[in-house]
Amino acid sequence: MIILGIETSCDDTCVALYDTKFGLIANKKYNQPIHQVFGGVLPNLSSIYHLNKLIPIINKLFLLLNIKKKYIKAIAYTAGPGLYNSLFIGAYIAYSISYTLNIPIIGVNHLEGHIFSPMLNKKKPKFPFISLLISGGNTQIIDVKNIGNYKILGYSIDDSIGETYDKIAKMLNLDYPGGKKLSNLAKVGNNKKLIFPKSFLYETNLKFSFSGIKTYIFNILKNKKNNSQYKANLAKSFEEYIINILSIKSFHALKKYGRVNLLVSGGVSANKNLRNKLKKQLKKYINKLKIYFPNKKLCTDNAAMIAYLGALRINSGEKVYKNIKIFPKWPLEKLKYPLYNN
Repeated sequence: MIILGIETSCDDTCVALYDTKFGLIANKKYNQPIHQVFGGVLPNLSSIYHLNKLIPIINKLFLLLNIKKKYIKAIAYTAGPGLYNSLFIGAYIAYSISYTLNIPIIGVNHLEGHIFSPMLNKKKPKFPFISLLISGGNTQIIDVKNIGNYKILGYSIDDSIGETYDKIAKMLNLDYPGGKKLSNLAKVGNNKKLIFPKSFLYETNLKFSFSGIKTYIFNILKNKKNNSQYKANLAKSFEEYIINILSIKSFHALKKYGRVNLLVSGGVSANKNLRNKLKKQLKKYINKLKIYFPNKKLCTDNAAMIAYLGALRINSGEKVYKNIKIFPKWPLEKLKYPLYNN
């Protein structure tokens, strides 16, 4: 069964085709360039881009692959959480296609999609596992007993890790989105040149807070004359600080709940240094630990994870709604499996 996936939760217009027999067929994304001009996402402009780009991307994908629409047997779209107008455009177009082709449609939780994005790899983890979700808008540690059975163990009480990266990058005069640019700058930095607070090393709770490190860096930059190498050193120190926090919090979650599988997903999980350090640090202390990451193309928002999760849910026999459903706020713990059979 081939499923069309549509993802429009924020500022990326994404389309994918997933075959339940052969796996991922195609995964396309349009990055909206306008937000770089304003240094952040403008919700109204984002929805306009989705409206103008989504259908042409779908048509182009079918033409390139020479796939006829009659072969599409179901649609999965992002129903939330996300920006209201962006979600609505994706849902409206998804329901229109579903009605035209007379095929089932199902709304997928965006965060749940990220959690299961490593499942698109050949080697799939077994339940239960700990999920470390680190994206532009979310920082969470989740105990996953099974699909649809989630317990939030920790979350950020202020900014997400992705937002923190962008804000530190802005302090360093890097263009938006700054996360990747900051990581590139860190490659030529020396983390031994700066000393960051180490109070987090003694915390055993699983909540995150990044406001302190932002203020600390702001004060450093304000009170000291700095050159390009100093900024690179600061970027390197910041990244090492973040990796240590993620490693320590993940360690406490794995030990407390007796898990040996860790799934790391979300845009920040594409960071090569983070991947290497997490593996190195955690495997020293946890026997038989296995760490799974998504393919780097599937770390940021994408429709492949939406189509994949939609396939799981549709095959489970879930009921689908005929009316358009979106949930701008949709906590993971409110999900059940099957989603609508309760």
